[in-house]
Amino acid sequence: MNLLVLGGTRFLSREVATRAMARGWDVTCACRGESGPVPDGATHLRWDRTDPSPAEVGSGTWDAVVDVGRLPSQVRAAVAATAAAHWVFVSTVSVYADNSSPAMEPLVEPIDEDRDLATDPEAYGGMKVACEQAVRSGAQSSVVVRPGLIVGPGDPTGRFSYWPQRLARGGEVLAPGRPEDVVQVIDVRDLAEWLLVLAEQRTTGVLDAVGTPTPFGDLLAAVAAGVGAASPQLTWVDADVLEAHDVQPWAGEGSLPLWLPRPEYDGMLAHDPGPAEAAGLRLRSVADTAAACLTDPVTALSPEREAEVLAAWHAR
Repeated sequence: MNLLVLGGTRFLSREVATRAMARGWDVTCACRGESGPVPDGATHLRWDRTDPSPAEVGSGTWDAVVDVGRLPSQVRAAVAATAAAHWVFVSTVSVYADNSSPAMEPLVEPIDEDRDLATDPEAYGGMKVACEQAVRSGAQSSVVVRPGLIVGPGDPTGRFSYWPQRLARGGEVLAPGRPEDVVQVIDVRDLAEWLLVLAEQRTTGVLDAVGTPTPFGDLLAAVAAGVGAASPQLTWVDADVLEAHDVQPWAGEGSLPLWLPRPEYDGMLAHDPGPAEAAGLRLRSVADTAAACLTDPVTALSPEREAEVLAAWHAR
């Protein structure tokens, strides 16, 4: 199998390249190489995606292409150069317009021009829709994969790793919202392995790439088990109290990862993994994922801020 990975130096694309080589495939990573080296054994094809005519990429005889791109112009150029290959495009559940529902429709309106997500983060889903359209109309065969929250070792965002590290630290733990709120994650290793299955089998269509929908309380219990934190002391704090104390949802400085406003986000982390599992996705336990995330960087709520919010909750 001759695989072209567009990227190959960070998180998911690097995991794809690493696992493809473990299968004995010929792997080429097309990228600038500025985010780090490609995995040992992979061929590094130096390529800047801003090049509108990627002759280097188009010169290969690839069996399959895996791409995680988000800028429509770049995806269109890459598809045009490699249309004969089977395309595995990694999109996102952010393409869905209604986050309160786990249904796979409707989609947000496509955004065909490239936008800077640093200044326009809301453009992410629309640009991914445009990228999907470019792949499905331009490649001879393709599959579009829409992951939910990708977690696991090497995650640069800390959107899940906060919880293994916080529970391993012990003491009273601020838990956001309600324990019955449904969340889901997918391990980067499981996703990468499945993308290779889709490439090898030349699977077509559109599939959500998600883990098992799980009540937040059960997920934190599994995380605790994975890091050896027996009987964690969880204090569930209402969303309105968190908002009143400027605790941020989802990710970033001052946030509690995985927490989302409800009910407007009830569906974002509650998609059905059944079709993906029928197409070969195999999911490991959350405990296994948690154990692998104890050294990843985390940007989230500080211990001092957590203590402040807990004190305010108990004093209410």
